[in-house]
Amino acid sequence: MSLHDSAQSLLWIVVTVACYFIGLGLRRIARHNALANPVLVAVVLVASLLLATHTPYAVYFRATWLLTFLLAPATVALGVPLARNFAHVRQSLRGVLLGLFAGSITSMVSGVLLVRLLGGSKGVALSMLPKAATTPIAIAVASQIGGEPALTAALAIVGGIVAAMTLRAVLGGISVTHGHAMGLAAGTAGSGIAGAHAALMGDAPAAFAAIGIGMNGLLTALLAPLVAALFNF
Repeated sequence: MSLHDSAQSLLWIVVTVACYFIGLGLRRIARHNALANPVLVAVVLVASLLLATHTPYAVYFRATWLLTFLLAPATVALGVPLARNFAHVRQSLRGVLLGLFAGSITSMVSGVLLVRLLGGSKGVALSMLPKAATTPIAIAVASQIGGEPALTAALAIVGGIVAAMTLRAVLGGISVTHGHAMGLAAGTAGSGIAGAHAALMGDAPAAFAAIGIGMNGLLTALLAPLVAALFNF
């Protein structure tokens, strides 16, 4: 890597981290309002800077490879609260498995139905199908069933942000306030982004979010081809 590339990489890493901290600050000012989601704020600010500086996304992606690399250990870190709360997970195993299966199927089927209802193409529907899985799994599944991986990645990220922003309101509206249920729902519906939001509620919600992220990824990989076949794709 040349000196210029190293400087560019450092610049965009600093900019990205700074944008996220701005998001954290806005969330504190807004008294943890769901709309002031740090990830959403960072995405909007970084995207605006890329547009303003005419920087191609490919250049930004290469420059921030270190942040991309750190996503894996950051996700694995959710295993720490899972290990601490394994007894709670084991006691609730039947409900957890039922919730995971229902959530995974609902996410895939509802995504395809929404695209069809709005007149979207087959490619968009197949890209939407695995959106609730963690991004690397969603991309791999989309490639296997005929979707567009880049679109799936975008949908997975947007879906995670939406899930994080609406989690408390939606579950509160149906009188679901238990931390275990909220964590599982966050991990299943919104993967790592919503799971990280659930982790702010404590170790137990973080543990169930970790279960949701991992198991929903597995279920999506196994069931997505069957759901696609069900809709004659």
